[in-house]
Amino acid sequence: MDITFEKVGYTYQKGTPFESRALYDIDLMIKEGSYTALVGHTGSGKSTLLQHLNALSKPTEGTVKIGDRVITSQTDNKNLKNIRKKVGIVFQFPEAQLFEETIARDIAFGPKNFGASEEEGKEIAKRMLPLVGLDESFMERSPFDLSGGQMRRVAIAGVLAMDPEVLVLDEPTAGLDPQGRKEMMEMFFGLHQQQNMTIVLVTHQMDDVANYADHMIILEKGTVVKQGEPREIFQDAEWLESKQLGVPAAVAFAGRLEKRLNRSFAKLPLTTAELAEQIAAWLPNLPKQTAQEKGGEDR
Repeated sequence: MDITFEKVGYTYQKGTPFESRALYDIDLMIKEGSYTALVGHTGSGKSTLLQHLNALSKPTEGTVKIGDRVITSQTDNKNLKNIRKKVGIVFQFPEAQLFEETIARDIAFGPKNFGASEEEGKEIAKRMLPLVGLDESFMERSPFDLSGGQMRRVAIAGVLAMDPEVLVLDEPTAGLDPQGRKEMMEMFFGLHQQQNMTIVLVTHQMDDVANYADHMIILEKGTVVKQGEPREIFQDAEWLESKQLGVPAAVAFAGRLEKRLNRSFAKLPLTTAELAEQIAAWLPNLPKQTAQEKGGEDR
């Protein structure tokens, strides 16, 4: 299921003295099966755009096409429930939305709202737990007895229980330690690869964009200023730094190394693995430093 924006604009409280334009002239496509990173500073319009991905908000201008449904400012709100099942959104700190007595009941809450029986909801919860790295022993535990990272996994399982075709992640690793962040990102990438799930990731972490995304969209002041493959966009490191967005660690290190050795990489390394591979290919051809040169550096 593709999601397409055509000349989309959105204005909060339109027609009132408090009118505020959040999006304008948005053209983009999120292709089925893609892993798209959405990047931009606070206030760039990312959160507003996310709300259009499953029709939580409707455009005040232009059209949003979600699968075969076309959403405009005139679309009736009554028939949007199925879209919100197909596009699941994991907001920041989703664990704050947990409320049921047991983990099984919390995960099953969404499916039961769509007509699943108690027993069906329980079976769905049982299937979801392994997808988020938890086992069946968690079923009857209280979500409030878990660690913060485990609570977040339960909340994500609740979104996955709706069987979405598109999973939208709004800063999903905020507040996690480095190991927890890595585990969470690997979990999402596994869902993308194993189930061909479309992923939309909102992040400030450029290393996550480099490691996982195949498409990148940059927002600034409510509109798209650049989009394309991460490798293509990260080639223009100076432009990114002028926008104070930064680049992945491997790209930054590669740039410094190219200047130091006065030579260029055959292909821009986006990840540490790619960087290590290309440096290893360079090593046999690097000039040897003389003892005098080394001494000069020491001084």
